[in-house]
Amino acid sequence: MINILKDMGMCKGVNFGGWFSQCDYSEDRLNNFIKESDFDAVSEWGADHVRIPVDYNIFENEDGTYKEDGFQRIDSAFSLAEKYGLKVVFDLHKTAGYSFDSYGESESGFFESDALQERFYKLWEEFAKRYGKLSDRVVFELLNEVTDKAFSDTWNKIIKECVKRIRVYAPDTIILVGGYWNNSPDAIPDLEKPYDDKIVYNFHCYDPLKFTHQGAYWTDMINKEERIPFEESGVTEAYFEERFATAIKTAEKNNVSLYCGEYGVIDIVSPEDTIKWYKCINKVFEKYGIVRSAWSYKEMDFGLSDKRLDNVRDELLKYL
Repeated sequence: MINILKDMGMCKGVNFGGWFSQCDYSEDRLNNFIKESDFDAVSEWGADHVRIPVDYNIFENEDGTYKEDGFQRIDSAFSLAEKYGLKVVFDLHKTAGYSFDSYGESESGFFESDALQERFYKLWEEFAKRYGKLSDRVVFELLNEVTDKAFSDTWNKIIKECVKRIRVYAPDTIILVGGYWNNSPDAIPDLEKPYDDKIVYNFHCYDPLKFTHQGAYWTDMINKEERIPFEESGVTEAYFEERFATAIKTAEKNNVSLYCGEYGVIDIVSPEDTIKWYKCINKVFEKYGIVRSAWSYKEMDFGLSDKRLDNVRDELLKYL
């Protein structure tokens, strides 16, 4: 499968989750959670890009006017990425009226409100004006993890309008779009045929959730007390082949590239079992040329740089 992200020099990346999103937005967090040394470290790991999740309130005041210091932070992040030879996926993790989780915005009117959708379009127009010239090293991701399948038709309309507006200022920038059920690969067939040839289908994979999220305190989709060793998880290379089959078929049919923007294993899982899971999913990514970004670099319950992985990290990095 041809992947236009690979033409940009992107193959495997790491998320900088928790920096400009899913955080307390304190000056200390924004200034110090990720530093220059972290860009250097990710580059040394052999990654070629970072995915940077951002929330709208980094850039917008309550009345929708812009915060220049928010854009300055992103300017700095993009400069550091360039310094260390890293491309960037610029991901809007939360917009006014919508968030993928129950913390903060949740779903509070975005898909029903023309005003909130217009605010979304205008923010992306602003991003496009500022960063469209960086199309050789910055990719746009419209919105993280639409949840309910009921939003699908509206989301397709929003994608089309947003891409149309972005293209006025960023005609060459690659744009990632994902579907419902939190960017499930199963939702890819319900995404409309892309607006143009610079659109990439985006999905996430934490399957099976009972293994990768065992003990997770933020979801009711699993038994928090259950612990599952890798050998009992059902995970094999064939498991991921089947899991991605519909997405791969749809991408091939529409001649669209695929990107896995998040995948990973919670820190409750042993380092040895973590490697086994990564090894299986990596084989399928490689077989089908799927560009991807692991969740996540630091802390956030999935930290790849955390001390628990110090003794196995060199082995683990072979399978990013």
